[in-house]
Amino acid sequence: MAHSYNICLDIGGTKVLGAIFDENGEIIYRLKKKTKEGGDSQDNVEEVIISVVEEMIKESGIKKKEIHAIAAGAPGVIDQASGVILFSPNLPWRDYDIRTPLQKKFEVPFYIGNDVNVGVLGEYKYGAAKGYHNVVGFFVGTGLGGGLILNDELYTGNKFKAAEYGHMVLDPEGPLCGCGQRGCLEAFSSKKGMSAYVMQQTSRGRKNMLSDGIENGVFKSKLLKKALAAKDDVAVEAVDRSCHYLAIATGNMINTFSPDIVVYGGGVIEACGDIFLKKILKEVDRYCMPSIRTTVELKTAALGDDSILYGALSMIEG
Repeated sequence: MAHSYNICLDIGGTKVLGAIFDENGEIIYRLKKKTKEGGDSQDNVEEVIISVVEEMIKESGIKKKEIHAIAAGAPGVIDQASGVILFSPNLPWRDYDIRTPLQKKFEVPFYIGNDVNVGVLGEYKYGAAKGYHNVVGFFVGTGLGGGLILNDELYTGNKFKAAEYGHMVLDPEGPLCGCGQRGCLEAFSSKKGMSAYVMQQTSRGRKNMLSDGIENGVFKSKLLKKALAAKDDVAVEAVDRSCHYLAIATGNMINTFSPDIVVYGGGVIEACGDIFLKKILKEVDRYCMPSIRTTVELKTAALGDDSILYGALSMIEG
């Protein structure tokens, strides 16, 4: 019997993570490659994607004709219907048709969606939100992304631009966000937001474990975990502030959508999820209506780093 494999990709600002899934939805091979530093041409990222796929096919020993489809999650506003990346904050892409060159190269269907939408889809099909119908997802990483499942459908809104609730404004006089607005959830609660707070406190002469580890405006999630374990004052404050605003945002989303479940994922949650969930749970009741709150569960993502890979798989499976 001929085998059939799916290749799934998580395209990030600095790396491309790839996995080959067999017919049973099991990962049989994985590979991670950095995109070139300062590789600010869209060709560079496309080259890395192609080389990841080619290398995985070669190293895993599967045949090119056994590949059924390729799917990817990438940051930005992506027209899922046409495979065009309209805009990507951390990648050099504007109105970029990524589907055509990849379909031409590998001669199989290629699917792509916004990384957090795809990650939430992964948790809904295979992870913490399996069996639920209405899901609000917060992914806390370098930035802060959202994904929504409403009545068992990924909600993407007009032109696939929905669920950017990392940019709900929670304090119009708050810190500047990368999007140009002030006081967005992302400006408080993401690694960028927490790092900015750490740098501010460091400039006031407060010693801490995180400031030396901040590169390109962010610390590593593992370092945050270490600093919290050591009860580093500045790290604890940065996390308390992050969770305070996440609790407010969660309350707003609970009141708006009455979801069955709110799922927290992303690199920060992967490293420190229990700490974040505990702090959010302690505060969230203040910010939503009790009658709606009683029917909502709050959980951390179950698939960790693989949420987006599994979400890409579920795009192929439809």
